[in-house]
Amino acid sequence: MSSTAIDSSAISGTVIGNTTVSSTAAAFEQHPQTWRAVISSSIGNALEWFDVLLYSAMAVTIAKLFFPTANQTVSLLITFATFGVSFFMRPLGAIVIGAYSDRVGRKSALTLSILLMMIGTLLIAIMPTYAQIGLWAPAGIVLARLLQGFSAGGEFGSSTAFLVEHAPHRRGFFSSWQVASQGLSIVLAALAGALLSSQLSTDQLESWGWRLPFFFGLLIGPAGYYIRKNLEESPEFAQADATGTPLRDIMTTQKMRLLIGAGSVIMATVSVYLVVYMPTYAVKQLGMSSTASFSATILAGVIMLLFSPLVGQLSDKYGRTPFMLCSSVLFVLLTYPLFSWLSFNPSFINLLLVQGVIGLLMTMYFASMPALLSDIFPVQTRGTGMSLSYNIAVMIFGGFAGMTITWLIAVTENKLAVTFYVIGGALLSVIATLAARYKLRLR
Repeated sequence: MSSTAIDSSAISGTVIGNTTVSSTAAAFEQHPQTWRAVISSSIGNALEWFDVLLYSAMAVTIAKLFFPTANQTVSLLITFATFGVSFFMRPLGAIVIGAYSDRVGRKSALTLSILLMMIGTLLIAIMPTYAQIGLWAPAGIVLARLLQGFSAGGEFGSSTAFLVEHAPHRRGFFSSWQVASQGLSIVLAALAGALLSSQLSTDQLESWGWRLPFFFGLLIGPAGYYIRKNLEESPEFAQADATGTPLRDIMTTQKMRLLIGAGSVIMATVSVYLVVYMPTYAVKQLGMSSTASFSATILAGVIMLLFSPLVGQLSDKYGRTPFMLCSSVLFVLLTYPLFSWLSFNPSFINLLLVQGVIGLLMTMYFASMPALLSDIFPVQTRGTGMSLSYNIAVMIFGGFAGMTITWLIAVTENKLAVTFYVIGGALLSVIATLAARYKLRLR
């Protein structure tokens, strides 16, 4: 099989009826490693997101233990800023690990990323607090987050490329398991927050309780590392002519694709970090209990976990862009009314309903997005292209989401300022999705 055939299907995004794509798909349709690839990719992605979401879920406690100030809002802002700083490392990780996956292979890149991820998680789990070692404590947290950011930078692009290259004929379905694993991470992180806040006293939580979920996350890593270490290379990549200069290729001939790819990731990023921020929003702005706010977040994660494969399957049949456009437009139309209603009627049931709507719209968009992203780039630059696109958007619109929203609410003195962030991201994603559909001819 020639690499030319693979490239044309990857770049053009033609439907399955096309002869070239059909022959390519048939070659991999019964590949016995496909479900092992799903498991290995999902484990690493779940671990990455569990750590990210857990840090955000524990933001109030971490702020008190590692970034203490006289003003609680300032402490929280510094905590979210530290959360965001790690995202500056993501594009670097995307370049280094993503390019490594295009030059050497997906398997090697995935093994490296999960190893680095485990080291970062361990550092957070064992880090002494500010009261114990002073400024070394926040410095250590920043170092751990930078390491996690670097490893995460290459994780999504490499693992998604690994998945879609096992089943090019069902890219939507198989890549959606990446999103389902993030839904599982949301459930686990929110469940950990709910259990800790309901079962432990404040002193117990601040003394040792907050560390338990990070140690739990470490248990996932060795299994993922073992599985990835013993996988074969993805078949589509193994039979393609690898390039030695994937980053240069993208910057010289695929800049428009990179821009459209980054734009298509924005709404996925904004919606996930909106869900992540909701426990902090519910506690600080609505005066609700931590247990109630974490419990409501679990619903969004369950929706993401259960419905992502269905949306992915439907996107293989009907295309990615219809689901992404529908979700973005509904975010524009519904976000302000939903938050306005919740702000004037704060209750657990209402928070549950809002999180449910956000979860459905988020899943509709996010579960379709990875396959579209993989269609944008040819196999030779897919790892680098997907990693860069994803992490540029995540760095700008995800890493500082909590800090930006907290700042917007403080400056405007308006609880509904959170909606400005969401609506802006949705409008940008509408533009990017339309560009993918009509400029790149992807469906």
